[in-house]
Amino acid sequence: MRFIVIGSGRVGLRTARVLREEGHDVTIVERDADRADRASADGFSVVEGDGSHEDVLAKAAVDRADAVGALTGDLNTNFAACMIAKHHGCRTVMRIDEDYREEIYQKYADEVDEIIYPERLGAIGAKNALLGGNIRAIADIAEHLQVLLFTITERSPMRGYTLSEVELPANARLLAFGKRGESMGIPLPDNSLELGDRVAVLADFGVLDDVRQLLVGDDAGETLASAASAGGDA
Repeated sequence: MRFIVIGSGRVGLRTARVLREEGHDVTIVERDADRADRASADGFSVVEGDGSHEDVLAKAAVDRADAVGALTGDLNTNFAACMIAKHHGCRTVMRIDEDYREEIYQKYADEVDEIIYPERLGAIGAKNALLGGNIRAIADIAEHLQVLLFTITERSPMRGYTLSEVELPANARLLAFGKRGESMGIPLPDNSLELGDRVAVLADFGVLDDVRQLLVGDDAGETLASAASAGGDA
């Protein structure tokens, strides 16, 4: 796929590198000359200029891009870039920082395909470091809702049971299931839980520890409760 990343700061450059590592074609748009030079030295195709201007995005071949990620620290630049990209039929992803009020978020959310918060993504990464190997936070859905990926351990109380026999707390839902070493898929009632299998669950923070004890056992100790508390501040 072909992507345009606007902004080669910490967020933009790391995103561009990940996309490139996965084999995608990435063009960076950067108005700061020094940053543009660094991105070019890193091997990227770079268009120097303001990504909120259509003529600059035209130089980056926005008409042939699959998606545009407006990842600068300037909200107005990001929004303008997304509107131009939307006009050209691109998927649009816009960065917004946590300090913007909820009404600001709502104003822009309906106009773009996806809004990301770098601070929240960073918090999820820190949370995963705290959780350890058997539990991984995937996303914060709302203030008290989170999607987590659990890996079945030897001490799991549900090891050997089928998914139809798993009774999650009322405020938790099973979203996906994957056998060890295989891709995640739709959970089926007769799927059995064995060592190394993975289960994705949507749960309220208040029942995360109950879900952990049911699916993982006591291996994770008290880290889940600590991470859930941190997640509320993400």
